[in-house]
Amino acid sequence: MTFRSSRWLLAPVVAGVVAAAGLSLANPITDADAGAAKGKARNVIFINGDGMSAAQREAARLYLAGLDGQLTMDKLPYSGQLTTSPHDPKTPITDSAAAATAWATGEKTYNGAISVDVDGNPLPTLGAQAKAAGKSTGLVTTAQVTDASPAAFFANTADRGAQDEIARQYLDVTRPDVILGGGEDWWLPAGNGGAYPDKPAEDPSEASKGTKGDLIAKAKAKGYRYVSTAAQLQAAKGGKLLGLFGNEELFQQRAEGQGDVYAPPASLATMTEKALSTLSTNKKGFFLLVEEEGIDEFAHDNNGTRMLQALGELEKAVAVARNFAATHPDTLVVVTGDHECGGLTVEDTATSDESGDGISAEDGPFPIKGSSQTFNLDWTTSGHTGADVPVTAYGPLAEQFTGKHPNTHVHDVLSQILTR
Repeated sequence: MTFRSSRWLLAPVVAGVVAAAGLSLANPITDADAGAAKGKARNVIFINGDGMSAAQREAARLYLAGLDGQLTMDKLPYSGQLTTSPHDPKTPITDSAAAATAWATGEKTYNGAISVDVDGNPLPTLGAQAKAAGKSTGLVTTAQVTDASPAAFFANTADRGAQDEIARQYLDVTRPDVILGGGEDWWLPAGNGGAYPDKPAEDPSEASKGTKGDLIAKAKAKGYRYVSTAAQLQAAKGGKLLGLFGNEELFQQRAEGQGDVYAPPASLATMTEKALSTLSTNKKGFFLLVEEEGIDEFAHDNNGTRMLQALGELEKAVAVARNFAATHPDTLVVVTGDHECGGLTVEDTATSDESGDGISAEDGPFPIKGSSQTFNLDWTTSGHTGADVPVTAYGPLAEQFTGKHPNTHVHDVLSQILTR
């Protein structure tokens, strides 16, 4: 049986981060207000745990809430399942680009496509449609702000790798009011390091690589306030906001103990709070995409320690969104994942590893909160799988997420709020 090193020290690390952020995972929603909100919906907070399916959520529940506990994301009163298959001639397993395109446009497409159809034709996106309807729009992510999931809501390109073109479209075409996350490298020309210097010691491959000019300067000229630290983010007041807090993702994706780091300069919950305070001043409402990328990225390396840490950060961001919606009953909150990553199973620590070593090795043991028991994570792949993803929701139209649906159903529901 092959096991990785013990993670007993991770529990106080995550708990300390929660306490330091001043956030609570307790749920203020009462039985009386847990149903669908009445009246007209104005706002949508759509939350993507990239790579998160049922096993990831269960591992997080055990680790963060305990045997009889519940995650905030699982307390949302309506739940269902989404299928994730793309329309790709080579594979039935989706990537993030095709999955997010299904959400953002209501059409399935091929892997790598950003809101274009199978023939490469651009499709209307919910981000652009919400803006046209007079709503404020924003995106918050621990990935590059131009990565596949946020890009699909605010850009059109046949190649998800064209991140500088995606940034250009943000500024020239769809104009999100709030853009917070990583990926400064794509906003600056090669050789022009920004707030985050080229070739940092933790990853010398990171360096500015844009081909569209100095897009940060362009953003400032278009009225965006640019911030690159948590202190600057906190000080920002109103108006359009661009925050880039790293060269690429806001973490270092590595196998366990090989330089893996999850310590974003600005946490997902902090960015979400700032985005909500900025966007919610619009009387016509807003659309906000929130994404935790670390779940997927660390699952690709079968790094259970960091994956659980990223899930804890997602949970805190969900609590921020849920608390906002509890006092703004015209707000729909949806939490789901774009696909599963890692072929993950939650196992008893007494179970012999039937899968083997390396990629398929068992990972653990991890402590169950408030218990002397532990659990293992068993990986079967370093890639994506076709497993369904859970979806939970709160607020107006939340009941429409019950049952099993294709991932295009997200667009069907959200468009009822965002395009009117």
